[in-house]
Amino acid sequence: MNAPLPPSASAPERARRQAEVVAALGAVLPPQSLLYTPEDTIPYECDGLTAYRQRPLCVALPETEAQVQQVLKVCHRLQVPVVARGAGTGLSGGAMPHADGVTLSMAKFNRIISVDAHSRTAVVQCGVRNLAISEAAAPLGLYYAPDPSSQIACTIGGNVAENSGGVHCLKYGLTVHNVMKVKGYTIEGEPIELGSDALDTPGYDLLAVVVGSEGMLAVTTEVTVRLVPKPQLARCIMASFDDVRRAGEAVAAVIAAGIIPAGLEMMDGPMTVAVEDFVHAGYDLSAAAILLCESDGTPEEVEEEIARMSDVLRTSGATAITVSRDEAQRLRFWSGRKNAFPASGRISPDYMCMDSTIPRKRLADILQAISDMEVKYGLKCLNVFHAGDGNLHPLILFDANDPDQLHRCELFGADILETSVAMGGTVTGEHGVGIEKLNSMCVQFTPEENQQMLALKKAFDPVGLLNPGKVIPTLSRCAEYGKMVIRAGRLPHPALERF
Repeated sequence: MNAPLPPSASAPERARRQAEVVAALGAVLPPQSLLYTPEDTIPYECDGLTAYRQRPLCVALPETEAQVQQVLKVCHRLQVPVVARGAGTGLSGGAMPHADGVTLSMAKFNRIISVDAHSRTAVVQCGVRNLAISEAAAPLGLYYAPDPSSQIACTIGGNVAENSGGVHCLKYGLTVHNVMKVKGYTIEGEPIELGSDALDTPGYDLLAVVVGSEGMLAVTTEVTVRLVPKPQLARCIMASFDDVRRAGEAVAAVIAAGIIPAGLEMMDGPMTVAVEDFVHAGYDLSAAAILLCESDGTPEEVEEEIARMSDVLRTSGATAITVSRDEAQRLRFWSGRKNAFPASGRISPDYMCMDSTIPRKRLADILQAISDMEVKYGLKCLNVFHAGDGNLHPLILFDANDPDQLHRCELFGADILETSVAMGGTVTGEHGVGIEKLNSMCVQFTPEENQQMLALKKAFDPVGLLNPGKVIPTLSRCAEYGKMVIRAGRLPHPALERF
């Protein structure tokens, strides 16, 4: 469905092109920073979405900003596509290489430039790990709030590309809410700086455009992030429910009560069992669903909020409520949630993690719909949600060595995304579009809206060399998918071929 097209060039032509690009890049990079043999490029053939793979012509690993600039200038001169890559933990295929392009790995940009307690900011290179920022700020009583499950490995540059969130994004926001300034380079190798060290910036808000652009507009090299004080105390509630609908309604009830928890996560029964067997977090295995609700702040604030949330949860039908006794137990509760993905990997050869959003009040409806889809497609699905902001992460279990299972998994995932849109949601929450959701973008956006997005892309990258063929679907793709919007009985672009 969303799989990339095979290389268009013949083998001899591709070999000639590879030799040309490698020779040109070899003039601006040291030998150890340029990989082009099959053995060296295979590790870069995919990101966290392993179902789709493609080897690049070569991989560039620059060590300085000057080298990044020169690589981009060479690629622009030779009209070679460029795909920027961080740690490769993305789950939508956003960093999958282009068959005729260069993968620009920013792994060596791993230096924390400064941490300022007075301004509560940190300036870091794009290859710095998410968790490393908090570790560096910890002696100052500060930390970086966005905490994706892959924070031990994912880089801040990748977080900027995907606008990553995490379990605490409900209270503290996504990457776009915690980044103040981004520096980088355009495809022409021109330096670019968006945002500022101040709280606001005059003119167009281009920082918000670049954050979440999936490497299609510029290559990020340096990021200034906002830090927040570590709370004096944090406690977590584990609430058990014997019915997933009651659990979904409890989420809406907590928010309706005017409570904004530091984290509000939901796992269904099968996911709870898988996670508990992996990390032994102390989860209630008899529950049809559990909620993790965290409060942080001063001891007085936490005590009051925990009491209010407990009352709301009991009223909403919670069968059991456990409040963390100490920091160790709180971390165990969250370790289970953060290890949902590896826990799923233990019980299935492969899994595909979907990512969509729905209104909070439809949580129970989407769970029922996914349950029906399990029967329809003959595949199991484990569900874990950022319930507080309606961000779903269903994990579809399958065997990638079975082409039929892979096909059914793709159809299953597309069905989840389309159902999410039908319920008033979106096709992605924080994982991005990449190649995984290209077809599903045709469901959410009209051809006119896609053209507007392409126009923005062209303003930054006129030739379309940065991460081409991703995120924004073509008119032909939408026509083939049969999802072009028909208004007043008129078929748009009737000349385009359909199935």
